[in-house]
Amino acid sequence: MLHEMEQRQYLARIDRALREASAVALQYEPGTFQIRDNGGRDVVTEVDHRISAVLKESLLQSGEGWLSEEDADDQSRVSKRIVWIVDPLDGTREFVDGLPEWCISVGLVEDGVAVGGGTANPATGEIFLGALDCGVTRNSVSTCASTRQSLEGALVLASRSEYKRGEWNRFEGGSFEIRPMGSVAYKLSLVAAGLADATWTLTPKHEWDVAGGIALVKASGLWAATPKGDELVFNCSTPLLSGLLAGPTAMASAIVEITQSSRGTR
Repeated sequence: MLHEMEQRQYLARIDRALREASAVALQYEPGTFQIRDNGGRDVVTEVDHRISAVLKESLLQSGEGWLSEEDADDQSRVSKRIVWIVDPLDGTREFVDGLPEWCISVGLVEDGVAVGGGTANPATGEIFLGALDCGVTRNSVSTCASTRQSLEGALVLASRSEYKRGEWNRFEGGSFEIRPMGSVAYKLSLVAAGLADATWTLTPKHEWDVAGGIALVKASGLWAATPKGDELVFNCSTPLLSGLLAGPTAMASAIVEITQSSRGTR
């Protein structure tokens, strides 16, 4: 595993890359860029491609692997010990609609483990950075994650699109507050920084959607797992996860129970 000093060196690289990418994103306003709608919720903009190029130029060095939503995956990354897994623009719909709930996400994976990462939300001026031995910062200030012991009274962040589709109706009326929001990477960042207690999605996610956010969650000392409660593994040949759960370790069993019960898998 990378030592603390090495992790800090990588975080400095991530910080620089996120700032450069944010500067690109801030050059655009809704309605000023080209949009290609591939059907459903898949919207790609010229911004995605520009940001991906900036991130790759700033982050990737010899011997490292690369996985980006906007680049062809040649599978060479699978044999690499160190791999960058990035989403140039997570929450593209929100970006296009002018909602400040999107972000740029960078995950640093070592031997399948998300050891470090960062996200930037240029619309809110936030940059989150974290690594396993370094903790988490929000705009260079150290953060403290939630220490809540139960779901009662918790603030749980939900996918805005999932909420609109009624997929969170099963959780309504419980003892916790549900707040819909875009960008899963941004939601994970807010949980890691202690600005929310938990988040989960039972919808499959690509590794680039969540690698940076999960790195932050783990760096903050919180728990993260698949919907079945298993460890999340990155840099797989098929980079698709079944979903994810994240929150304080003390809430882990309650989150697994309520999400599995809602799926009828108990």
